Amino acid sequence: MKLSVVMPVFNEVGTLEEAIRRVRNVRLPKEIIAVDDGSTDGSRRLLERLEAQPATDPDGQNDLKVIFQPFNQGKGAAIREALAVATGDIVIIQDADLEYDPQDYTRLLEPIRTGKADVVYGTRFYGGGPHRVLFFWHYLGNQILTFFSNMLTNLNLSDMEVGYKVFRAEVLRSVEIESRRFGFEPEVTVKVAKKGYRIYEVPISYDGRTYAEGKKITWRDGIAAFYFLVRFWLKD
Repeated sequence: MKLSVVMPVFNEVGTLEEAIRRVRNVRLPKEIIAVDDGSTDGSRRLLERLEAQPATDPDGQNDLKVIFQPFNQGKGAAIREALAVATGDIVIIQDADLEYDPQDYTRLLEPIRTGKADVVYGTRFYGGGPHRVLFFWHYLGNQILTFFSNMLTNLNLSDMEVGYKVFRAEVLRSVEIESRRFGFEPEVTVKVAKKGYRIYEVPISYDGRTYAEGKKITWRDGIAAFYFLVRFWLKD
């Protein structure tokens, strides 16, 4: 099975090269699709340089594909663009900020590779590797959102907003991604639940950032997530 690693990028010049290096170090057949979402900090120039580097995968092909958005459109829009060119059997969403560790890929992929799951969510709250201790109010907000999501979908997820989400490619393509920004997380959760796909959770490690270190999600995104949960649950 080939893995398509979808990496939305917005102003991550300080972590981007290391994030790509860590993904490349994972010994699995894969491609990396980085979508620069209108960065203004040098991320675009860095991606151009990395894309032009010599081939890095065993087939002699450069494993990095880069898409440049003309302006900032958001995570959901970036994933939609990447999915249009992805060639892998499995798609994983990988942030470029080093909060999530690609060494967790093997355990995340296992339920799909063994035929048990169609979708796998990481969870930062049960088991897994080391976790940086940060932000009580973020934790509480995530738990409230996850609880509300579970009420609507009749799932028992522990971490709906987690960044590590893995899909069989045909599953993700069967879902019309409408949200442009962080609404992707609640939207895709509602839609895969309504379609009856088999969803597993796998414990992961997590090295969260502070706002001084570049964290972007805010309380406004949490409020928006409630809206998206209701909107896509009510939509036919």
